[in-house]
Amino acid sequence: MIRVEGDISPLRGSKYFQAKVGDAFKQVKKDLEEGRKVLFSGTGCQINGLSLFLGKEYSNLFLLDIICHGTPSPKLWREYVSYQEKKHGKLESVNFRCKDDSWIDFGMKENQLYISKDTDFFMRMFLRDYCLRPACYECQAKRYRKADMTIADFWGIQAVAPEMNDGRGTSLVITRTEKGQELFEGIKSELKWKEVSYEEGVKGNPSEYKSVARPQQRDTFFEDLDKLSFDEMAKKYAADRKVPFKRRVVNKIKRTIKKILRGGGLKNTKMPTMASSSHSRSNSDYGMLLTFKK
Repeated sequence: MIRVEGDISPLRGSKYFQAKVGDAFKQVKKDLEEGRKVLFSGTGCQINGLSLFLGKEYSNLFLLDIICHGTPSPKLWREYVSYQEKKHGKLESVNFRCKDDSWIDFGMKENQLYISKDTDFFMRMFLRDYCLRPACYECQAKRYRKADMTIADFWGIQAVAPEMNDGRGTSLVITRTEKGQELFEGIKSELKWKEVSYEEGVKGNPSEYKSVARPQQRDTFFEDLDKLSFDEMAKKYAADRKVPFKRRVVNKIKRTIKKILRGGGLKNTKMPTMASSSHSRSNSDYGMLLTFKK
């Protein structure tokens, strides 16, 4: 619970594990009844849960959700943290979506470890959908939404509005109610934004309207989680997958182009960027940055 503007920093950034709601719903109701303005953010199911708990509309309540892929197992996260701490010491903080250029070619610097999402064992198991909650494979919140506003990654921005793509990630904002539209109207002067159709906005992010498929190994995954070490889980569920030759060639060409662009090559090539940045990396080029106590 955040009370003053100066404390909002803990709310920033992606967090790939299940939130503990605790008594937050009760506290929200208390604040609303006392006349405070409340902005509650969470996954769609949490937003819907709060709405059902309150049982009525409040003019001083603003609901913000995300386009949700699904929430991973807290137990898997604990096992992952233990696995990393055995090698590097006490974990102090995690940046799940690090896009800092200085980490592109480095893994460990002093007390920090960077691992690309494409190679990190936890992220691989999450993105392969093994470790999600059962309800996430048939998410009811995608059919019935109570949020005033939804935020997400704007996947596919380069095809819809390339002039808005700075390579570091462009946000998608969906206003779902009049209250949500009023919120956006109040802040849009501070943003660089462009209006697109709903269909264009969600075309590259199908998690907006459909659940991920339940992997055949999902039940076996959780049985193994109770009896295997994290190392053994990683070998079984996060190992490299065989990539077809054609795809390997395409990926190599893409990596080569990125290296040329980062190194200053192809100087006459115009890259679509936002005015504030000349960053050339893809929106999907990010990784986990783990910081350990010195």
